[in-house]
Amino acid sequence: MIKFHPSLEQLSEFAEGSLSSVEAIMVSAHCDMCERCQQVVASETERLAEDVLDSFDARQSSEFERMLSSITQLPPSDKSDRPSRTTGSCEKFTIELDGRQFVLPRTLRRFVDKTGNWSSLVGRLWQAPVDLGFPGVANFIYMERGGSVPEHTHRGTEYTLVLDGEFRDGINAYDTGDFIYMDGDHTHAPKSEATKGCLVFSVVDQPLHFTSGLARLLNPFSHMFFR
Repeated sequence: MIKFHPSLEQLSEFAEGSLSSVEAIMVSAHCDMCERCQQVVASETERLAEDVLDSFDARQSSEFERMLSSITQLPPSDKSDRPSRTTGSCEKFTIELDGRQFVLPRTLRRFVDKTGNWSSLVGRLWQAPVDLGFPGVANFIYMERGGSVPEHTHRGTEYTLVLDGEFRDGINAYDTGDFIYMDGDHTHAPKSEATKGCLVFSVVDQPLHFTSGLARLLNPFSHMFFR
């Protein structure tokens, strides 16, 4: 069951299109998986539309009605003029790791072809880098059963969406669909004990800062971690 959601403010800003690119992707992907947040966004979108219509003065309203009338009176378009859809093209719905297929939320499917190869990290971790096309280091990260990320905090922000499975980080327990935001006020150590492990999609805007054990030796090189 999804327990962690974007804030109402984030959902409202998503509806009005004022979130940053990274935040919008993460909120959108969460909404793909969360009926509750879909309903909130739909309600906010409807409210914003009503606000726009209410802001029309009489002249603007009259012009809008004339435009709408002219559109509805146009003859139907000839379907033969429409470009045909390429029959061989199809959207990729999944990513694969070691023979296992993971179905992605709709928002993330456009990044399948921009996802690099999986690489194995220490701690039973796997990562596959994703080219978002704008600032932000993004990765699909898979934790095998018993897999963990060393305890760390953040120099910037980290958005994580649980795509499959569950994990704990010493702060909370997270399940499929959960939306997680971390910053410099948080220190955590993600670890999955799920039988089939856990797949997440994560975006950070600054390198991690490791806070415990030998992992602290990685801090001078943390810009290379989760590249």
